[in-house]
Amino acid sequence: MPPGGCLLIVGPSGSGKSTLALALAGLVPRELPGDWTGTLEVAGLDPVSADGPAVAARVGLVFQDPEGQLVMDRVEDDVAFGLECRGWRPGAMRERVPAALAEVGLSGLERRRTTRLSGGQQQRLALAGALAPEPGVLVLDEPTANLDPDGARAFAARLARIRDARSATIVLVEHRVDEAWPLADLVLALGPDGRPIDVGAPDEVLARSRAAIEAAGSWLPGPAGASRGREGRRPRPAPTVGLDAPPVLAARGVRFAYDGPVVIDGVDLEIRPGERVALVGANGSGKSTLARLLTGLLRPLAGAVWLGGADPSRLRAAELARRAGLVFPDPEAQFVAPTVRGEVLAGLDPGDRVLADAVAALMERLGLPLDDFGDRSPYTLSGGEQRRLSLAPALARAPRLLVLDEPTFGQDRRGCEALEEILAEQASGGTAVLAATHDERFIASFADRVVRLERGRVVADEAVA
Repeated sequence: MPPGGCLLIVGPSGSGKSTLALALAGLVPRELPGDWTGTLEVAGLDPVSADGPAVAARVGLVFQDPEGQLVMDRVEDDVAFGLECRGWRPGAMRERVPAALAEVGLSGLERRRTTRLSGGQQQRLALAGALAPEPGVLVLDEPTANLDPDGARAFAARLARIRDARSATIVLVEHRVDEAWPLADLVLALGPDGRPIDVGAPDEVLARSRAAIEAAGSWLPGPAGASRGREGRRPRPAPTVGLDAPPVLAARGVRFAYDGPVVIDGVDLEIRPGERVALVGANGSGKSTLARLLTGLLRPLAGAVWLGGADPSRLRAAELARRAGLVFPDPEAQFVAPTVRGEVLAGLDPGDRVLADAVAALMERLGLPLDDFGDRSPYTLSGGEQRRLSLAPALARAPRLLVLDEPTFGQDRRGCEALEEILAEQASGGTAVLAATHDERFIASFADRVVRLERGRVVADEAVA
């Protein structure tokens, strides 16, 4: 690919997209060993054999998990650290750091602790760190996955300006193809086995290989890849528990702060059996904090939360797990077992064959059959596979309330469709589902109700027509 172009890499979960991104940045197989054959050239270097600092000076990388590459306590220090490692002078750093933060929408957060950022803000910070030194090659692995829709569109516009100026070569791994496809000079479509389905100009790849790429489970732009919308929903059974039943969850005047400004400010919320609620809002609006408050991991400074008539923060762990399941935005943060089988069966009765068979069937539907994945470490899975595994224990227990934080992160089309079907079945049986999400496709095809947060306050709570 000529310098200054954009290569878009698409493919289903587990097809090797992230591994290829890591290889381009010189981390595979140097830091992450494995079998390696063939040749690779990036910015005039062989990243496999070249000196690590030489590769790092030319290639900027954003991992799929942004938290994994944040190293400093303060936002501005994290961006400055990368520049300092590259030998930038202090005066130049003082100019470039605020400019890089402004480019990703983090102006005003320079002194914020990185651990107090939302997942989307952490992703913006990782992007700022990659953009700040103005490398010749930018390798971006799902850079918009945790961004709100406005932030994703703004970042796509930023990439378009880089591409138009031909100031850097961009390698982009992305599931949001409607925004990414117009940026591409070349598209590499991978199949489930990691082999190329096609590579070429975007229009030519669509003309030659649309059917094969769709069959692999990848998202595509246009009608085949766009949101199905409510008119395209699958027929759903009505909940067996009516919406006039007592609420599964009730919050009254909930207020919370960490060690600074108020994050949740006077939230009132009720969710009834069988409801399918999307919790939306910009990065930093308080969605993840509210999810933790509603499931008892945090205790309000004021107000109260009632889960099935009890304060969830005072319930024993076993009882809380029966009433509510919470899935974090970072899958690795909740893994407790060394194998996939151990992870999904943790806490369940090992002698219950009916339950064991149901779990096996669930894992098959999630594309993680235990015959193939059961003995693997959760940490060897792809990002999309890790997300599905993190959902599996909560889905297997079918609690009265499911609280899912970014459930479709990193998912291909098949993964999203399978998850929607499973959640719809559980909702029809009376499980309430609250999903904090930026995924407009998922909201349009799944939610019955949308609750919007702004700066920790509920500003809208509306049924979806």
